[in-house]
Amino acid sequence: MPTMFLDPGSLRSELALQANTPVPDGLGGHTEGWAEIATVFAKIEPVSATSRFGPDQTMETVTHRVTLRWRNGVAAGMRFVRQARIFDIVTVHDPDDTGRYLVCRTREIGP
Repeated sequence: MPTMFLDPGSLRSELALQANTPVPDGLGGHTEGWAEIATVFAKIEPVSATSRFGPDQTMETVTHRVTLRWRNGVAAGMRFVRQARIFDIVTVHDPDDTGRYLVCRTREIGP
């Protein structure tokens, strides 16, 4: 497998890495809460965009490829946040099996 070359200067988008944490609701159940685990710098590349139409609404979905330096604990089900944008992590993989970078396929759902 060829080694991936990436210009370190392209990792310039600051993202908050968040994990889903259950928050007790006081009635024996829980609600969804998100806790920030780390701040990372990454390269964000749009991959595809789709638009679905429903009754009086449209739902835009954009997939992105987010490349960051290797970090333990990044998994599907987590998310990246940049300002008001939320990128749900769908898949995570090491592109060249060297432990230098992670490539995450993410989904951003528009308003």
